[in-house]
Amino acid sequence: MRIILYTGKGGVGKTSIAAATACKIASEGKKVLIVSTDQAHSLSDSFNIKLSNNPLKINENLYALEIDSIIENENSWANINNYIQKLLIAKSEKSIEAEELLVFPGFEELLSLIKIKDIYDEGKYDVLIVDCAPTGETMSLLKFPDLFKWWMEKLFPIKRKGAKFAKPLVEATMKIPMPTDDVFDEIEKLYSKVDELHTLMLNKDIVSIRIVTTPEKIVIKEAKRSFSYLHLFDYNVDGVIVNRIFPEASLKGYFSKWESIQKESLEDIYESFKDIPIFKLELMSSELRKYDVLKEVGSQIFSGMDAAKILFKDKIFDIEKVDTGYSFNINMPFIDKKDLKLSQKGDEITITIKNERRSFVLPTKLQAKEIVGAKYNEGKLQILFT
Repeated sequence: MRIILYTGKGGVGKTSIAAATACKIASEGKKVLIVSTDQAHSLSDSFNIKLSNNPLKINENLYALEIDSIIENENSWANINNYIQKLLIAKSEKSIEAEELLVFPGFEELLSLIKIKDIYDEGKYDVLIVDCAPTGETMSLLKFPDLFKWWMEKLFPIKRKGAKFAKPLVEATMKIPMPTDDVFDEIEKLYSKVDELHTLMLNKDIVSIRIVTTPEKIVIKEAKRSFSYLHLFDYNVDGVIVNRIFPEASLKGYFSKWESIQKESLEDIYESFKDIPIFKLELMSSELRKYDVLKEVGSQIFSGMDAAKILFKDKIFDIEKVDTGYSFNINMPFIDKKDLKLSQKGDEITITIKNERRSFVLPTKLQAKEIVGAKYNEGKLQILFT
């Protein structure tokens, strides 16, 4: 199964572009499911059909669903749910607030990703298209497996024996329940699934991300930041779609000033993403809604192309031998050097770009070596080891 994720700043038309792509691919004979992970769903509005947490047939070969994190939470992790609920109501009565708190921050993203993994494992579709939430939430979604694995490995050394030993003391003094074997079983199952999910999401032969932008400076800057953050977490971006380009005929009178702004913005996009396929869509004279319109738009964007293919594959990480030892290189354009921070602890390094941080274990070849320097040049971070 091929997995394509669409992301972009809020309001750029990401949902419409994702839906148009799904319609085009389905019309060419592949069985397609489009999924919305955004908690403020608008996929139903695009198709003008009420969607739910279960796949609904839109047209021949095309199905759609909107993930409901509360339903997924209730269905997937009964023992963990019950344990957390016991903790929440240990010293109070059960209430609707307690049930709502079971979907704690970050868990919505995890549930969405696990739903994607479950759909992939079922193998019922040829292509899965994911309409992600706006950029910030998408980054939370995409980095969650990596962070979850790190937290589980570093901060979950509480074994069953330790929990059993502490159980009588904790329950007697603190009046809160300790996890049972069933809860530990489910946590281990969750960890295993997240580990498999992480491997899947980094498979560049299966998963790619497409960034939707508009020809406006603020939005383009957001697209560049997204591109850099996605590369930090080793995700492959295989296309950029520029939406809502003013047609030449409209750049008259009141909109005449937009002509130079738009031209400059498009030049910036082509220069910045020069190796990546770039697709353009002019501003429509009507709303981008309903299957027939979406299918036509999908054909315009990907004219003469197979939109389901991997359109571009970039090598994000590589190691090269240098005079002083080794250079660990990360392809991360559009970064201001002042925003970069780097630290090493044992065989693990942490890279921070503004408020985005990633900690990961170094390749085996570099684990016994120390960082002696780093430089950022022409969109590439080079970390020198000796």
